[in-house]
Amino acid sequence: MSTGTSPTARALRALEILRDRPGTTSEQLAERLGVTDRAARRYVAILREAGVPVESERGPYGGYRLGRGTRLPPVSFTQDEALGLVMAVLDGRPAATDPDDQVGAALGKVVRALPEPIARQAAVLREYAAAAPDPYPAHPDPAVTGTLVEAIAARRRVLIDYRSDGGSGWRAEVDPWAVVVRRARWYLLCHSHRSDAVRTYRIDRVRAAAPTATGFRMPEDLDPVALLEQHLGTGWAFETRVVFDAPYEQVAPWVGAAMGRLEPAGGQCTLTGSTRNPAMYAGEWLAGVPFPFRVEGGPELREAVAVLASRFTAALEPEPGP
Repeated sequence: MSTGTSPTARALRALEILRDRPGTTSEQLAERLGVTDRAARRYVAILREAGVPVESERGPYGGYRLGRGTRLPPVSFTQDEALGLVMAVLDGRPAATDPDDQVGAALGKVVRALPEPIARQAAVLREYAAAAPDPYPAHPDPAVTGTLVEAIAARRRVLIDYRSDGGSGWRAEVDPWAVVVRRARWYLLCHSHRSDAVRTYRIDRVRAAAPTATGFRMPEDLDPVALLEQHLGTGWAFETRVVFDAPYEQVAPWVGAAMGRLEPAGGQCTLTGSTRNPAMYAGEWLAGVPFPFRVEGGPELREAVAVLASRFTAALEPEPGP
């Protein structure tokens, strides 16, 4: 169930749902809001008490719908909220400083709709904040992302067309569990029926998504962020196995979940996972862990560590004489 949201905020969200989906039943409204059926009816009552004409119809095609001419209240921002919104957009998408950018155009509309004193501050921030371009931009298609989110809310399987980083493509039917944003990357956490396993897909690499008529059951006690972290280090092309000559408690803060699964082994600990880039794994991840280690598994990773070691050894050799 949802927590930490005021009844008024949920009532306004219910108003948006009824506007977009006339005929929504109390059960469907409760599912979209993440509350009980009784709570959903209470939010409808709050809207009616506020003068919003919410009509209800019984029968197989019944449900709630708004009376004719109902308008949503205008959105208002404080100055801090407006500046925070502009900062968040520029932080996630530096190109939004350009009005020709898709998100930049949307941001411009928001700024122009603000009251004049607040709009002036937001416009100045947008004009004079120099946002460094992302060297590896990965912006998902909003239409694809919207389809995935709708399928998650409706508990419907999705057929996705995916293209990997290497250029190979495939189609898979998946149970979409969650959309997770991690370090400016958008991921789909799902169960793939193609591989019959939990998978994480970069949404910017999903070329198309289409909902199916087949439903699915969401796993109980699902923690999307923790499960995503766990699976980012598995399923890649090159297996890895590294033994650290230090206790688990000391090594754990230095090992990210994408590196694999770290397990204690007496006074040592073992890191088991996989990677698509052994050179990066060795030079950026392993090199940053300040404890002795040895690579026991993964010939590709062993070779990458050997190449890195010889480069550093060569860097310490004295220069040849004249």
